[in-house]
Amino acid sequence: MRFLSMVRINENSGVVPSAELMADMGKLMEEMTRAGKLVDTAGLRPTAEGKRVRFEHGKLSTTDGPFSESKEVIGGYAMLEAESMEEALELTRRFLAVHGDEWNVECEVRQLEWHPDCAGRGS
Repeated sequence: MRFLSMVRINENSGVVPSAELMADMGKLMEEMTRAGKLVDTAGLRPTAEGKRVRFEHGKLSTTDGPFSESKEVIGGYAMLEAESMEEALELTRRFLAVHGDEWNVECEVRQLEWHPDCAGRGS
């Protein structure tokens, strides 16, 4: 089964990843990839560079970032391969534990839904 772990951050916290954090994160990602548990991962560029597209009552609109109404935003993601939600949560806990005390970060973990019409996507 595949799970998406979405990293929620306060984009305006001013906390920047240290070289040590990036090295520790690299080691964890390498280990999880070798074990077949990490399918893909990436950080996201700031919301100031993003856009939102909305479809509302038959009309499309586009809004430029930053999105001031958002206190916390998705700052990155990890696509996980796990046998259960509990395993996906354990993998996510390992990711969060690498951050240390100076970070306030949370992840939302959700299983991907598989549809027969989308064969080959998800699992």
